[in-house]
Amino acid sequence: MKYVLIIGDGMADFPIEALEGKTPLEAAYKPVMDALAMQGIVGRVRTVPEGVPAGSDTAILSIFGFDPRKVYTGRSPLEAAGSGVKMEKGNVSFRCNLTAVSTGEVPYAERTMASHSGGNIDGKDAQTLMHALLNDPGFAAKLRQAGMEITVNPSYRHIAVLKSGSDRVELAPPHDILGQRLGDHLPKGEGAEVLLSLMEASYEFLKDHPLNKEREEKGLLPANSLWFWGQGSAVTLESFQKLFGHTGDVITAVPLVKGIAELAGLKHTDVEGANGDLDTNYEGKVAAALNALKIDDFCAVHIEAPDEMSHAGDLGKKLEAIRLLDERVVAPLLVGLNKLHERYRILILSDHYTALSTRTHDGTPVPFLLYDSGVNTARNLPYCEKNAVYGGLMEEGTDLMPLLFGLEKKR
Repeated sequence: MKYVLIIGDGMADFPIEALEGKTPLEAAYKPVMDALAMQGIVGRVRTVPEGVPAGSDTAILSIFGFDPRKVYTGRSPLEAAGSGVKMEKGNVSFRCNLTAVSTGEVPYAERTMASHSGGNIDGKDAQTLMHALLNDPGFAAKLRQAGMEITVNPSYRHIAVLKSGSDRVELAPPHDILGQRLGDHLPKGEGAEVLLSLMEASYEFLKDHPLNKEREEKGLLPANSLWFWGQGSAVTLESFQKLFGHTGDVITAVPLVKGIAELAGLKHTDVEGANGDLDTNYEGKVAAALNALKIDDFCAVHIEAPDEMSHAGDLGKKLEAIRLLDERVVAPLLVGLNKLHERYRILILSDHYTALSTRTHDGTPVPFLLYDSGVNTARNLPYCEKNAVYGGLMEEGTDLMPLLFGLEKKR
């Protein structure tokens, strides 16, 4: 038996007036997922426990069988693990986004958050800007004084680690404050002054970088400020194999998801051209997944694009992201799985809601689809939020892996 988990990040959503009251998942063209749903099981699952912040960090921990109420210390330590950063006791890590904030002759606090992803900057340009910033003598001196090191990733997402400090600082996720005044969301609490000083200094350097000037001339947003968030201390996870008796690979472009895989003892194969955006290398991800299933019996494929399009507030592109997930991931995966001539199960779900109306995450229970190639339930319900209600509600996201593997509940 082969087992496949497919996460369409943030594709769950609420009814939208422009879609005549349908959700994007309900309205999108996704014939393959709908066909699987009609022969499988569609239900709802609470991936984000009540009282826990809604995000991919908490939700994907839950999906992989780890209760965020017990193991979650913050988003950044998970991303650090996925970026090859080894944290020691006493270290505090931060998510360090390369963002786009509004320009003009106003104080930093009076600027607004224009883009949490630096105007959707690509990996090569993001690395160019980050290396230039870190090599600037003035900024480098500030980092040394703060006792901070920054690890650069090939995207807008980077990792900052303080050798010693406090994680009791209030920091806002940049994707939650799009279009809002920075001054209402600047760091507060222990160590806030150091972080704010670095953010302001990053803007003063990056605003005049030739690459950002070139971006502005092309009508693109400049990636002109660091933004710290998602802080946390070092975290450990139990072995996935020990918990569920299966080994496998996780195919993703997102450091957070790689980090969860790394900490759980799962492989995480890199795919050239996989960028977490609408133009990611879908074919490469599918090929990597099918190769992994020749060795192991479990593989997870994570697609970030629906979440990014939701944060951008772009309905058309969110519909496109769901269509591409169906056409270029689910469909070819099925072809490849059928060629293995072995029974298989596929679990498809959104990790959390990402609402186009707010451009932020929401902890509402998400719809899931479980298909078994050896069983036809003949339930004849397409895959969407509305139909998932009929399948009942799983209160614990940690029950998903036992469901996929056909095990008794883990805990």
